[in-house]
Amino acid sequence: MAKYDFFTCWQFKAPIEDVYRAISRPVGWPQWWKGLQQVEALGSGSEQGKGLGNEQAGSREYRYHWQSPLGYSLCFDIRVMRLYAPWLIVGEARGDVEGWGCWQLSETAGVTRVRYRWRVRTTQPWMNLVAPLARPLFVWSHDVMMRNGALGLSRLLQAPLLERGRLPGDSLR
Repeated sequence: MAKYDFFTCWQFKAPIEDVYRAISRPVGWPQWWKGLQQVEALGSGSEQGKGLGNEQAGSREYRYHWQSPLGYSLCFDIRVMRLYAPWLIVGEARGDVEGWGCWQLSETAGVTRVRYRWRVRTTQPWMNLVAPLARPLFVWSHDVMMRNGALGLSRLLQAPLLERGRLPGDSLR
């Protein structure tokens, strides 16, 4: 399996609660995130975290259907493992990709910083077969999809996007 470790950072001139509300409700993402075809709720957990015990988080599960800029599709489920509103969402992925993702939010002086780490491996045989040559294209595709998310969220929040991209010094494997 081909492994990927992505880091993304967005900054919006918006309150953390507004940014968190949009990110924590993935069923609504296709309305503003270009490339995301559909999100289905598979579990019926609470919309809010419960703190350290976090009993409700594990029951939140979603199926994501993505269409990449390169034309291939990805379908995977994410089960929310940790949820500390409005600062952290951690989920475990399985399907066409397996691994985990983590949204971290912080706010300073009315600017919310969103850091996202996506550490996954591909499970589709064709992707694993072509990964040694196609890795740069898969990385580019991921970057385009994340850029689309940043721009869409900026429009939804009606808040300027102040920063977008990989974090300085971060690596892709």
